[in-house]
Amino acid sequence: MNFTIRTFRFPEDYLAVYDLWAHAGPGIQLRVSDEPKEIAKKVARDPDLFIVAENEKGEIIGAVMAGFDGRRGLIYHLAVAAPYRKHGIGSALMDEIEARLRAKGCLRAYLMVVPGEEEALAFYHKRGWEEMPVITLAKNLIQPSEQSTD
Repeated sequence: MNFTIRTFRFPEDYLAVYDLWAHAGPGIQLRVSDEPKEIAKKVARDPDLFIVAENEKGEIIGAVMAGFDGRRGLIYHLAVAAPYRKHGIGSALMDEIEARLRAKGCLRAYLMVVPGEEEALAFYHKRGWEEMPVITLAKNLIQPSEQSTD
């Protein structure tokens, strides 16, 4: 299967990527941080850490986003459209995002998998990712009702 990997372009790619995430399955849980305003902030910070895979028609068939705080990396929202899975696209996206993190000096990266997503866990285990016995906590620092509408 022929596909190319390139850097995400905002706002042109946003709707196609959001739709990909929305239909990827329960492993990707969309939140306020995935809305256009928040993605624009992410892209402004480190645009090279958001990549997409396109098929020969130029359609976005995969995407992954990462962040780097100067010390550690975090992988977000790896998704490949269902008809294109099992063709190496997810592996190629992970290879590229890991290479881009390494190029920034990132020594260690993390990702989270929703409990019960055994296929995703197997994918990451095969790629050398290890489980960590941690409890992940989250807190909304700005409530949706407090967000500005700018």
